[in-house]
Amino acid sequence: MAGQIEPDDEGITGINVTPLVDVTLVLLIIFMVTASYIVKETIEVELPRAAHGGETVQKTFAVLVTKEGKTFLNGVPIDDAGLVAAVGEAKRKGEEVQAIVGGDKNATHGMVTHLLDVLKGAGVIKFAIQIEKQQ
Repeated sequence: MAGQIEPDDEGITGINVTPLVDVTLVLLIIFMVTASYIVKETIEVELPRAAHGGETVQKTFAVLVTKEGKTFLNGVPIDDAGLVAAVGEAKRKGEEVQAIVGGDKNATHGMVTHLLDVLKGAGVIKFAIQIEKQQ
Protein backbone atom coordinates (compact mmCIF):
# COMPACT_ATOMS: atom_id res chain seq x y z
CA MET A 1 0.00 0.00 0.00
CA ALA A 2 1.22 3.33 -0.94
CA GLY A 3 -0.27 5.39 1.94
CA GLN A 4 0.76 3.09 4.76
CA ILE A 5 3.40 4.30 7.29
CA GLU A 6 6.06 1.82 8.13
CA PRO A 7 7.10 1.69 11.81
CA ASP A 8 10.68 2.76 12.55
CA ASP A 9 12.55 0.16 14.47
CA GLU A 10 15.57 2.40 14.93
CA GLY A 11 15.81 4.69 17.99
CA ILE A 12 17.10 8.25 18.06
CA THR A 13 20.83 8.00 17.54
CA GLY A 14 21.74 11.70 17.50
CA ILE A 15 20.95 14.71 19.67
CA ASN A 16 19.69 17.85 18.00
CA VAL A 17 21.71 20.72 19.50
CA THR A 18 20.08 23.48 17.46
CA PRO A 19 17.58 24.47 20.21
CA LEU A 20 20.39 24.53 22.78
CA VAL A 21 22.47 26.85 20.60
CA ASP A 22 19.45 29.09 19.98
CA VAL A 23 18.72 29.45 23.70
CA THR A 24 22.40 30.11 24.46
CA LEU A 25 22.62 32.85 21.84
CA VAL A 26 19.43 34.50 23.10
CA LEU A 27 20.81 34.50 26.67
CA LEU A 28 24.10 35.94 25.43
CA ILE A 29 22.29 38.78 23.66
CA ILE A 30 20.21 39.50 26.77
CA PHE A 31 23.35 39.68 28.94
CA MET A 32 25.11 41.94 26.43
CA VAL A 33 22.17 44.35 26.26
CA THR A 34 21.69 44.54 30.03
CA ALA A 35 25.44 44.97 30.64
CA SER A 36 25.59 48.00 28.35
CA TYR A 37 22.44 49.41 30.00
CA ILE A 38 23.98 49.10 33.48
CA VAL A 39 27.10 50.98 32.35
CA LYS A 40 24.98 53.85 31.01
CA GLU A 41 23.36 54.31 34.43
CA THR A 42 26.49 55.78 36.05
CA ILE A 43 26.33 59.33 37.33
CA GLU A 44 28.66 61.64 35.50
CA VAL A 45 30.17 64.48 37.50
CA GLU A 46 32.90 66.96 36.76
CA LEU A 47 35.32 66.90 39.68
CA PRO A 48 36.94 70.13 40.88
CA ARG A 49 40.66 70.60 40.54
CA ALA A 50 43.12 71.48 43.30
CA ALA A 51 46.73 72.61 43.15
CA HIS A 52 47.90 70.46 46.06
CA GLY A 53 45.64 67.45 45.60
CA GLY A 54 46.58 64.19 44.05
CA GLU A 55 48.34 61.06 45.04
CA THR A 56 50.11 60.62 48.32
CA VAL A 57 53.78 59.82 48.00
CA GLN A 58 54.75 56.55 49.63
CA LYS A 59 58.20 55.74 50.89
CA THR A 60 59.04 52.09 51.36
CA PHE A 61 61.85 51.12 53.71
CA ALA A 62 63.49 47.72 53.33
CA VAL A 63 64.62 46.79 56.83
CA LEU A 64 66.62 43.64 57.51
CA VAL A 65 67.79 41.93 60.71
CA THR A 66 70.69 39.47 60.52
CA LYS A 67 71.17 36.47 62.77
CA GLU A 68 73.76 38.49 64.72
CA GLY A 69 71.15 41.18 65.42
CA LYS A 70 72.54 43.85 63.05
CA THR A 71 69.93 46.08 61.42
CA PHE A 72 70.15 47.29 57.82
CA LEU A 73 68.02 49.97 56.13
CA ASN A 74 67.97 49.64 52.33
CA GLY A 75 71.26 47.71 52.51
CA VAL A 76 73.07 50.20 54.77
CA PRO A 77 73.89 49.34 58.40
CA ILE A 78 71.86 51.46 60.82
CA ASP A 79 71.03 51.64 64.51
CA ASP A 80 67.68 52.32 66.19
CA ALA A 81 68.22 56.09 66.42
CA GLY A 82 69.18 56.29 62.75
CA LEU A 83 66.10 54.31 61.78
CA VAL A 84 63.84 56.64 63.75
CA ALA A 85 65.57 59.64 62.16
CA ALA A 86 65.13 58.24 58.63
CA VAL A 87 61.42 57.61 59.22
CA GLY A 88 61.03 61.08 60.74
CA GLU A 89 62.75 62.71 57.76
CA ALA A 90 60.45 60.92 55.31
CA LYS A 91 57.39 61.94 57.33
CA ARG A 92 58.54 65.59 57.41
CA LYS A 93 58.63 65.50 53.59
CA GLY A 94 54.96 64.47 53.65
CA GLU A 95 55.57 60.92 52.53
CA GLU A 96 53.49 57.99 53.76
CA VAL A 97 56.01 55.53 55.19
CA GLN A 98 55.69 51.76 54.95
CA ALA A 99 58.23 49.07 55.74
CA ILE A 100 59.17 45.67 54.41
CA VAL A 101 60.78 43.79 57.27
CA GLY A 102 63.03 40.83 56.63
CA GLY A 103 64.69 38.72 59.26
CA ASP A 104 67.18 35.90 58.99
CA LYS A 105 65.52 32.61 59.86
CA ASN A 106 68.10 32.20 62.63
CA ALA A 107 67.39 35.66 64.07
CA THR A 108 65.53 35.59 67.35
CA HIS A 109 61.91 36.53 67.62
CA GLY A 110 62.91 39.23 70.10
CA MET A 111 65.18 40.98 67.59
CA VAL A 112 62.45 41.17 64.95
CA THR A 113 59.86 42.25 67.52
CA HIS A 114 62.21 44.99 68.74
CA LEU A 115 62.66 46.23 65.16
CA LEU A 116 58.90 46.30 64.59
CA ASP A 117 58.48 48.18 67.88
CA VAL A 118 61.06 50.79 66.85
CA LEU A 119 59.37 51.28 63.47
CA LYS A 120 55.92 51.56 65.02
CA GLY A 121 57.23 54.05 67.58
CA ALA A 122 58.66 56.12 64.71
CA GLY A 123 55.23 56.31 63.07
CA VAL A 124 55.23 53.46 60.54
CA ILE A 125 51.81 51.82 60.49
CA LYS A 126 52.05 49.66 57.38
CA PHE A 127 54.30 46.60 57.52
CA ALA A 128 55.04 43.64 55.29
CA ILE A 129 57.13 40.64 56.27
CA GLN A 130 59.61 39.52 53.65
CA ILE A 131 59.65 35.77 53.06
CA GLU A 132 61.10 33.38 50.53
CA LYS A 133 58.82 30.96 48.72
CA GLN A 134 59.47 27.36 49.64
CA GLN A 135 60.42 25.19 46.67
